[in-house]
Amino acid sequence: MRLLAAISHHGLGHLAQAGPVLSALKTLEPGLELTVWSGLAPAALAARLPFPFRHRQEAADVGLAMHDALGVDLATSHRAYLDFHRDWPARLAREARWLAEEGFDGVFSDVAYLPLAAARNAGIPAVALCSLNWRDIAAAYLAQAPGMAPILEDMARAYAGARAFLRPEPSMPMDWLANGEAVPPIASLGRSRRAELDGRLGRRAGTRRVLAGFGGIPFQGRLACLPGVTWLAPDGWGTGRDDVVPFPALDMPFLDLVASCDVLLTKVGYGGFAEAAANGVPALYVDRPDWPETPWLAAWLEEHNRARAIRVEDLGSPRLGEMIDALLARPAPPPPVAEGALAAARRLLTLLA
Repeated sequence: MRLLAAISHHGLGHLAQAGPVLSALKTLEPGLELTVWSGLAPAALAARLPFPFRHRQEAADVGLAMHDALGVDLATSHRAYLDFHRDWPARLAREARWLAEEGFDGVFSDVAYLPLAAARNAGIPAVALCSLNWRDIAAAYLAQAPGMAPILEDMARAYAGARAFLRPEPSMPMDWLANGEAVPPIASLGRSRRAELDGRLGRRAGTRRVLAGFGGIPFQGRLACLPGVTWLAPDGWGTGRDDVVPFPALDMPFLDLVASCDVLLTKVGYGGFAEAAANGVPALYVDRPDWPETPWLAAWLEEHNRARAIRVEDLGSPRLGEMIDALLARPAPPPPVAEGALAAARRLLTLLA
């Protein structure tokens, strides 16, 4: 099977969903020849796709422009959509020709809509998978902006034209999509390496490790200095502080760090929520009231994990230590069984046959 996988470059959450599905598909179909169309860096893709693939390193969609991991840049996002859809019919025709010339047997998208629309024009079967769709996200922020109405219609037609839109639990409702199909949660498991991590950190008994992971979009946090807490944080956080360790320097896969920490500090997002819950790691998350997925992701996380929403101002507050203590004192629910990758891969084989 020659497959094109289109993966949104808006952070790393789409890759966190698509990567396990494609890995499961490779196991089921060892002869899979994969081309990835994504604006993500090759190293980011290779970290989640441990087998050979070709890379078309180009954005396959717009997503949203961001000020940082939490703030949407509305003006830049609006301009980007207008640019992306300028002369849309000609663009669709070019991409449909490319798909046909490459000889792809199918298209899988999480969740860029241009490749789905082009596949339909080329007569190639296509399947979408995601907890969100960019039509609903863009409409939440830009529905009233000039020129967006026909763009939103183009996006809706692209998603509705796929053979199926697989929706991993938890997802936005997307009730307007007649081709929607639910699949179980998708999350990768890390390997607990607590003893090794303790040795590298020189960790004293009783000290808690809190991992700050905000995805692939830059964010600069000011973390409180808390007794008994060692922060594992991105480069540039807490420079010069003994209690803040840059996790890239630890040279461990991020999922192993998740599985080896006591708490994950993150933002609202599918990847962080699903991986924290599946690995049985409590989560403190910076709330995003404006983000359209938030109600469904937060409700699911509260059911399946020890979790608590905080404000961005709480990151530097001494009260954060009390929040961590209270979170860890709660009883832990059973981790969700994240079988969605295999279920989605099996469904893909059927839909793309």
